[in-house]
Amino acid sequence: MKYILAPLAGFTDAPFRLMCQEGGADLTYTEMVSAAALAHTHGPTRHLMETLPGEGPVACQIFGANEDEIALATRIVSALKDDAGRPRFCEINLNAGCPMQKVTKCGAGATLVKDPAKVHRLLKAMVANTDLPVTLKTRLGPHPQATTAFELLDAAETAGAKGIAFHARYTSQLHGGPLHLNVLADLVSRAHIPVAGNGSVTDAATAAVMAQTGVSAILLGRATLANPAIFNQLKAAFQPSELPNPPAPPNPPEPSLSLCERHLAYVLAFREQLAAKFPEDHVPSVDGFASVKMHTHLFRYFNGRPGAAALRARLNAVRTLAEIREIIKAGNS
Repeated sequence: MKYILAPLAGFTDAPFRLMCQEGGADLTYTEMVSAAALAHTHGPTRHLMETLPGEGPVACQIFGANEDEIALATRIVSALKDDAGRPRFCEINLNAGCPMQKVTKCGAGATLVKDPAKVHRLLKAMVANTDLPVTLKTRLGPHPQATTAFELLDAAETAGAKGIAFHARYTSQLHGGPLHLNVLADLVSRAHIPVAGNGSVTDAATAAVMAQTGVSAILLGRATLANPAIFNQLKAAFQPSELPNPPAPPNPPEPSLSLCERHLAYVLAFREQLAAKFPEDHVPSVDGFASVKMHTHLFRYFNGRPGAAALRARLNAVRTLAEIREIIKAGNS
C-alpha cells in the first residue's frame, strides 16, 4: 500500500511536502494550481510549483475548465525541470473534486463531477500535451442520488489517464459525513487503472477500513497537518517488515531540531529560494513570510501540549520571525 499526501490548498507547499516526505510519504502533491493563472503568467502561481532540493516524487495538481488553458498549463508544468535537468514532477493531476466556491464558480473542481464528458475532454487535452502520466482526483458525484463516479472512471480510462483518486464522498457532503466505501470498492473492482482512496483516514484503524476496498493507495490530508510522520506510522503498523530502518531523507535535518524548528528552517530556505529565483515578483519579508507560513501549522503542532492554550494565544499576535522562534522555544521547554 502506498500512502500519499493529498493536495491541500494553503498547506501543501514545498516546506510541508518535505516534512511529509521525511515522514514517509510515497508521493506528495502541490497545492492546486490554476490553469487560467498559468495561462496568463500570473507570478505568484509559479511559486506554488517550486520544489525544494531533495523533494520527490512530487505531482502537480492543476484545476480549470477551459481546454485550451488546461493544455497550455500542462505544457508549462511538463517543461519544468529540477536542478539535475530532470522533470520536476512525476505526474500531472486534474482536480475535479474541490467543492470550494472560488474553484467551482469558474466551472472547475467539483462542478466537473456533473459532466464526465467534459472531464474526458480536459484529460485528453492534458494527455496530448505531456509525456508525464496524467491522473484525475474527483468525487463520487454531486450528491448520493446522482452518482457519476463510474462515468468519471470511464472518462479517465478512455482519455488515457494512468490513475484516478476518489474522495469517497459526494460534493454535497463537503468534507464531512459518512464515507461511501461500498461505492469505492465497486469502482476498484471495475477499474483498469489504479484507484486511490481519500477521505477521513486518520490512523491505522481508518486506514485498514479504507484498504479493504482494494485501493492501490491511500491519500491523507488533514490528518497530516499536526503529524507529518503519520505515513511512517501507518507503514510500521501494516508493514513492519518493510520498515526496519526507514531511509534517511535527502539533506536530513539535525537530530536535535524539533518538528517545529525543522519546518521553520524549510520555510526560511523556501523563502530565500523564491526571492532569488523570482526577483521581479513580490516575495514577503522574512518576518511576513515566516508568520504566514508557520501560523496555522504551529496551532496544530502545539495542540494538546501543556500550556498550549497560552501558546496559541501568543500565536494570534505573532508578526516576526523572532516571535515565532520564542514561541517554538517555549513550546519545546
